Amino acid sequence: MISPTALGDPAFKAEYGLKYAYVAGAMYKGIASPALVIRLGQAGLLGYLGTGGLRLARIETAIQSIQQQLKPQQPYGMNLLCDLVRPALEEDTVNLFLRYQINAIEAAAYMQMTPSLVWYRLKGLQRNQQGQIIIPHRILAKVSRPEVAQVFMAPAPIHIVRQLVEQGKLTPQEAQMSEQIPMAHDICVEADSGGHTDQGVAYALMPAMLKLRDQMMEQYKYAQAIRLGAAGGIGTPEAAAAAFMLGADFIMTGSINQCTVQAGTSDIVKDLLQTMNVQDTAYAPAGDMFELGARVQVFNKGLFFPTRANKLYDLYRQYNSLDDIDEKTSQQIQEKYFKRDFAQVWEETRNYYLVEKPDEISKAEQNPKHKMALIFRWYFIHTTRLALKGSAEQRVDYQIHCGPALGAFNQWVKGTPLENWRHRHVDEIAEKIMHATATLLSQRFEQWC
Repeated sequence: MISPTALGDPAFKAEYGLKYAYVAGAMYKGIASPALVIRLGQAGLLGYLGTGGLRLARIETAIQSIQQQLKPQQPYGMNLLCDLVRPALEEDTVNLFLRYQINAIEAAAYMQMTPSLVWYRLKGLQRNQQGQIIIPHRILAKVSRPEVAQVFMAPAPIHIVRQLVEQGKLTPQEAQMSEQIPMAHDICVEADSGGHTDQGVAYALMPAMLKLRDQMMEQYKYAQAIRLGAAGGIGTPEAAAAAFMLGADFIMTGSINQCTVQAGTSDIVKDLLQTMNVQDTAYAPAGDMFELGARVQVFNKGLFFPTRANKLYDLYRQYNSLDDIDEKTSQQIQEKYFKRDFAQVWEETRNYYLVEKPDEISKAEQNPKHKMALIFRWYFIHTTRLALKGSAEQRVDYQIHCGPALGAFNQWVKGTPLENWRHRHVDEIAEKIMHATATLLSQRFEQWC
């Protein structure tokens, strides 16, 4: 009989101090909340705080809460989102992590290395008496493309390392040791998932990533192996078993944790998600990368958000300014989508950018199409707030990032106490999935033998 503690890579569990090779990934705006991270840590499981979209003060408060309630040996981590538009914000976040001695982060949305991420990874490198490199800062990189995985499997770019040495952020000794370690020893391969997604297929991604990992290990001769995890679509024992059989050293769950007591979203959203089935998702434009046409996977059962969001993107592509849009469509957007006129939306948007990114205001005033994009972007921010607060107003406009894994999970627990989200706790879900996965694999092997 296979034990749930036997699944995954033993070194991964030992390094992070985990009971199982099971990780709960970050969900933006604090949906992966301090309560979620604490509950998992107390059970010997790893969860990452969803820092995306949170101000530094709120992240700091969350860190303080987590550190006060968890013992030093209990695992936890923080999410770090790449921000090429506002690199200072990313740097300030890393500085905060270093100040509070955060030794585990989940790096997401990276396409290339940034000075802040390299600084975090290399700061504090030292050798023990045996000459081995001690790495105080662990990075788990979420990737969905081989070329991005390759960047994390390689050592830090030498030009960035030199820049950090010149700035006094790294010592020459730390820079020298950087050539012998990858940017991340843990790579989580993210297939089609909730939120931002490349719509990858795990059965194709994992073998390609495993081959790449082997090539990079052969090329750089690292002392410690690079480990590969699997994320996206994992909400049942069958999915978890498939991930481990594909060669995953650990699994990461996401969407299923959004419909739990500890998730930092509204009860109304959880009530909606509890009814979800596997077909109840759609793709919509990503508000933070609206102009680029990037997409997110969202819950769509009984909601208008996906249709309306796609309509806004189509209008952005078709027209060069708000004035070019026909009167009927313009009126529909203001009355049905926004529940306020464009002037009110622009005033709110303008006030925000005056504080956060004043250059955007002057750009918008000179370029009507850019102004239209900023006004349309407001809808994506607004719909997220509606969902998080559980506002009765515009319920049909809730933006809820979610993948089909939750639909599969709902069907799996139907008729059990976990059917109601008020009985769902993140650590108990992890226990149930890992035990059921071990049982399922034991049964399969027995049948095959």
